[in-house]
Amino acid sequence: MTPSADDPLDAEFHWSADAIRRAGHDVTDWIATYLTTLPTAPVFQPVPTDDAAAMLATPVPEAGEGIDAIMERFRREIGTYPFGNGHPRFSAWVNSPPAPIGIFAQALAAAMNPSVAGGNHAAVWVERQVIEWFKSIFGFPRESMGLLVSGSSAAAIAGLAVARHSAAARIGWDMRKDGAQIVSKSGAPVRMLVYESAEAHSCHQKAIELLGLGSAQIRVVPSDDALRMRPEALDEMLAADIAAGALPVAVIASAGTVNTGAIDPLDAIADVCARHRVWMHVDGGYGAPAILTTDYRAQLAAIARADSVGIDAHKWMYVPVDAGIVLIRDAKLMRDTFSLVPPYLRSDDDRHGVQGPPWLSEYGSEQTRPFRALKVWMALRYFGTSGYARLIAHDIAMARRLAARVRITPEFELREPQGLSIVCFRAVPPSLHGDEKAIDALNQRVLTTLQLGGRAFLSSTVLGERTWLRACIVNPGTTADDVDAVLDAVLDTVRDYL
Repeated sequence: MTPSADDPLDAEFHWSADAIRRAGHDVTDWIATYLTTLPTAPVFQPVPTDDAAAMLATPVPEAGEGIDAIMERFRREIGTYPFGNGHPRFSAWVNSPPAPIGIFAQALAAAMNPSVAGGNHAAVWVERQVIEWFKSIFGFPRESMGLLVSGSSAAAIAGLAVARHSAAARIGWDMRKDGAQIVSKSGAPVRMLVYESAEAHSCHQKAIELLGLGSAQIRVVPSDDALRMRPEALDEMLAADIAAGALPVAVIASAGTVNTGAIDPLDAIADVCARHRVWMHVDGGYGAPAILTTDYRAQLAAIARADSVGIDAHKWMYVPVDAGIVLIRDAKLMRDTFSLVPPYLRSDDDRHGVQGPPWLSEYGSEQTRPFRALKVWMALRYFGTSGYARLIAHDIAMARRLAARVRITPEFELREPQGLSIVCFRAVPPSLHGDEKAIDALNQRVLTTLQLGGRAFLSSTVLGERTWLRACIVNPGTTADDVDAVLDAVLDTVRDYL
């Protein structure tokens, strides 16, 4: 496409300053309108079936289009059908709205577009600074290491990969050279085991499978009535497995499950892991930032004893996706697990030259790495830890308000204990008492109606083989009126079906 004389672009790729400003103003205007009008829009509306089919059938563009036409397509075909997570009455999965500071940071990072594999440029130092900040928040030692990753799934792969490398090295096995099928000196296969509760996030099973350990090597540790891992059961399982010749690789503990917000007894689990010399990985993807609040600081303090931890800044720190962090206590072991650098890139420390500090790509699986850290850096600069403490405490307070209303509503049953900002409850109208299948069917119908109706958006879960509605509030824009409106929408829907 050749620009006309009237086209503000001086070429398809090289835009003039005026063209960039004009397009940027259009984009910013849409963002401002979108974010500020969300409360008056439906919480969710699916893409119409015909529109989705038409999108898939549209051939790849041969001739280019102008920015005005592209923005019009965006408004009509894309911006009209958001996921819904920015809405104050979206209380489903752990998907927070983006803080505006993070939106602007993402644009700035995209404009710079560095590869943050390594080198002596600002993006590398910003990421290292963010890592230092997170080590400080969670009590990790200064000599530990970390990376910005896509999220908890990538953090689990990184943490468990280092754990696997560590466990194999303890018995003289070269994991990188000889692979994951360990054979003992006698020639017998060695079973490598990973321990988690039934409430562990599925991303950990994916990581275990991808790392070649196999899901059959997962040992499910019993939980208590609050769905928290039982440390004494873990202790017994580890002792028995080690006596039988198995090689425990890691224990995965949760700093807040996405199902109910349950927090495993981290300190006691750390004691068990230390006693048996087993790696402790903490899944803090959702709940870990609650360490900034007075209510949960003590309960989450033992994250500092973990060997690795994953945190999602794009969950409860309101940073645009994707922004995950993994921290690894043993920096050398982390580098030994991943480093594979050609001679022209290797640098142990060249802080006054081009290469800079040891390359971040040596500590993980990504070589070309995006500038994820800027949006986290700007958000922490903007809110500060005290600001985050207030925002997270607000979400917790709104969840507690919802739970309090459920407790006093005869048609509802609350799943106790209520944890973090998650509330699990179900409709149990008096007319259906004792008929669990009918109660499950009612709640499933209510959920579908709610999700498609636009008034509120919840998710569901299965606890004790029963269907529960699940609300997760990770939106500082959610008000007490929104909480009441969500519950009113559920109650109205229940009564419509009775």
